[in-house]
Amino acid sequence: MFDIALVTLILFIALLGGSVWIGLSLFAVGYGLLVLFKPNIPMDIFASGLVWGSLIPKPLLSLPLFILMSELLVSAGIGRLLFSGLAPWVGRLPGGLMHINVVGSTLFAAVSGSSAATTAIVGKVSLPELRARGYDRQLAMGSLAGAGTLGFLIPPSIIMIIYGVVAEQSILELFIAGIVPGFLLAAFYMVYIAIHQWVTSSQPVVEKPTWNERLQGLRDIGSVSLLIFSILGAMYMGLASISELAALGVLGALIIAAFSGSLSWAMLNRAGRRAVRTSAMIGLIIVGAALLNSAFGFLGIPKAIASQIASLGLSPIVLIVVLLFFYALLGMFLDGTSIIVMTLPITLPLVIAAGFDAIWFGIFVVVAVEISQITPPIGFNLFVIQSQTGESIGTIARAALPFFFIMLGFAVLLAVFPQIALWLPGILQ
Repeated sequence: MFDIALVTLILFIALLGGSVWIGLSLFAVGYGLLVLFKPNIPMDIFASGLVWGSLIPKPLLSLPLFILMSELLVSAGIGRLLFSGLAPWVGRLPGGLMHINVVGSTLFAAVSGSSAATTAIVGKVSLPELRARGYDRQLAMGSLAGAGTLGFLIPPSIIMIIYGVVAEQSILELFIAGIVPGFLLAAFYMVYIAIHQWVTSSQPVVEKPTWNERLQGLRDIGSVSLLIFSILGAMYMGLASISELAALGVLGALIIAAFSGSLSWAMLNRAGRRAVRTSAMIGLIIVGAALLNSAFGFLGIPKAIASQIASLGLSPIVLIVVLLFFYALLGMFLDGTSIIVMTLPITLPLVIAAGFDAIWFGIFVVVAVEISQITPPIGFNLFVIQSQTGESIGTIARAALPFFFIMLGFAVLLAVFPQIALWLPGILQ
């Protein structure tokens, strides 16, 4: 087992260090392990659907549609509307306009499903505005890095779709389970921002907005809010499947783009190309991980690891804490999609045997993957903010550190009180 682990590690370091795409790296490592340790297994068995079958589950159809919806909203200039719409309502709160990073990310997360997209679209508008108005630069970058991760937790979530497919769980139920944790985590961020600004006395004075300005703000965010409530309402009432919800989202995004005056063939072409690139990247990761997981299965690695962990006699809570740090460590080197499709065949049976619910574990894993978005050296949110600010990754990572600890604490809170995630799905069943 040690020699397999060593070869796996060497191959990963060599491939990722050579800037090979993650999906291709996963595929190559899986193929290399089979050639070295199981040469008697004919490779043509994968043509039977063992690997390619990972791309045909019907719920995966919603994935490119939700990605397209997100790209259409980005092209429609939704970030500008979020800032202008929210500013009159949050400017006088403790923390002031800094809350736009959190509230804006929460709203956009509810129609994007992507952490990086949420961070990019909100940060493009909020960071220059906050800097011009004299807000704390470090807190602005840190709060955006933390709040941007809500794109994974608040439905519709791309990561939840992948988890649901791999774990064979209801994606609709996962979406519903993510709502309370998502809004609760956003509230924790806002409380921290308010306390920080109060303790440091660094909040600039903001003029009291008029009611006309507030009503105009509601009009600015009205279209996005209507799209959010349409998707969530159809989901709660069971009026649509996950793929139908995604199609509804794309239609809503097209309508918003049309009313904003940004709908054109050039805009559709640009959004479509970006959606295709992102969908293809995720598909390649899923296929590569499918081969790697098949190789792990033939080599008996999941069973061996499960037996080793079971022999330690860890209590359920200690097991969850160990897995939390395991995922946080992986997040320093791999993206969220790769982490889920690689580890779930090993970790899910362990937590089920420990008495945890698979839907709850999905929310827990999403929070753990959120943490990976702001941990160097591969934290994607950090790179997004770096591209917008020109600051070093180290500077942005230090700014995000308080929000890293908030997420760690929240993950432990989920483990101690699993009903945070399971309460809403329970009452809607």
